[in-house]
Amino acid sequence: MKNLWLFLVRYNAIFWFILFFTISIILVVQHNNYQRASFFNSSNVLVGSFYKQVNSWKSYLSLHESNEDLAAENVMLRQQIQNLLQADTSADSVHIVDSIEQGRYAFIVANVANNSVHQKSNYLTLDKGSADGVEKGMGVITSNGVVGIVLQTSAHFSSVQSLLHPDTKISVTLDSSEVFGSLVWGNNIDPRFGMVRDIPNHVQVKKGEKVYTSGYSLFPAGIHVGNIAETDIKSGESFLDLKIKLSTNFSKLNHVYIVKDLQVDEKETLEAMNQDNG
Repeated sequence: MKNLWLFLVRYNAIFWFILFFTISIILVVQHNNYQRASFFNSSNVLVGSFYKQVNSWKSYLSLHESNEDLAAENVMLRQQIQNLLQADTSADSVHIVDSIEQGRYAFIVANVANNSVHQKSNYLTLDKGSADGVEKGMGVITSNGVVGIVLQTSAHFSSVQSLLHPDTKISVTLDSSEVFGSLVWGNNIDPRFGMVRDIPNHVQVKKGEKVYTSGYSLFPAGIHVGNIAETDIKSGESFLDLKIKLSTNFSKLNHVYIVKDLQVDEKETLEAMNQDNG
């Protein structure tokens, strides 16, 4: 104990220097936008590279489940193609393509380099970044549902604010009534469930009913996000909350799709003009 005390006394200047140097870096990063952005981008590169190596063996161990998911998705896509072919060849049917939605979205395939599930605020790291066309604010999905929103990007990596984050909010609609609500996680302990809020009390809902993205947020309309598990959760006099079982299995994420809205600039410019006029 005496030797330890002598060691600390002898080198106390070094320890004080490290302490104050660390505090100064934290203050600079927190209070300067440029330094904060540079710090996060550098962190994404270093941490992302490490997580990519660690995740490589995890992906190998889960190849069987990934192949099953891909096979199921291929079956679904093949069925959709068959339905379209039948519709086009039917003499009694007319195939209508909405020119507004046609070609609006592009998708970037990415691998999950790191993923947290059981924290109060969860994030993912993907192996695609600004060099691949990924930008802050893009939505992230899987073949089964919604994953989250791109938060930061470096050249070859991006961090994603997971749906399992208290600040994530996504516009959704119910299958039968088509009323709109907000899908949130809200510090839920269980990553399998989320909450749909702001549903009017007069709306009739039932367990098992499907919930989809509305198209009013970063995601295309019609993406299945989950099924209603509980309906009797009151949220005030005019609204109720619905507990839903999420369709995305966040504990087994390997491959995701980053959603690029090709018309987002035009949409935001128009909305900004409306605000200026208001």
